[in-house]
Amino acid sequence: MALTAIALCSRALLKIGATGIASFDEGTAEAEVAANLYPSLRDAMLSSHPWNFATAQSALPRLAAVPAADFANAFQLPPGFLRALSAGAGSSGRGLRYRIHERRLHAGASAVTLTYVFRPDEEAFPAFFDQALIMRLAAEFCLPLTESTSRAELLHKLAEEEIRRARLIDAQEDTPAAIEDFSLIEARR
Repeated sequence: MALTAIALCSRALLKIGATGIASFDEGTAEAEVAANLYPSLRDAMLSSHPWNFATAQSALPRLAAVPAADFANAFQLPPGFLRALSAGAGSSGRGLRYRIHERRLHAGASAVTLTYVFRPDEEAFPAFFDQALIMRLAAEFCLPLTESTSRAELLHKLAEEEIRRARLIDAQEDTPAAIEDFSLIEARR
């Protein structure tokens, strides 16, 4: 079942014994804490790992303005961009030297394909990520709402376990990484 931002926050609030919310604007302490902490926690969780459901590739549009130094071209980052994973030229999504500067990608190539982490809609989050995010939210919501440091510490430990579990599940949705282009492997042939 796809969860909204409100549903994710409500479930996290229920885990700490607080009242769930129906809106970020309802004027309760729970709604205020959720509204202030949720966006940055969501983006931090998404950026922390190259989740398969939040990873994309895009050919970037080149900008007319050129970088002041080091690279010949600047490119517009895609909407919802959170973190670059790699960049390539042509049909390759990696192997290109680049730098993210002033919310633009700078590179020497005339065309860039970027592999990146983006911010999907909450309804696109898989169940394993929902659970990890709910636990992380509960850990972060705990201190401002309950003022219990020991409970917050326990929830942070549980959240780390849930995040580790989510990463393992996510890793099983992809081909295992292999060592490529390593000179010692080539020397053995």
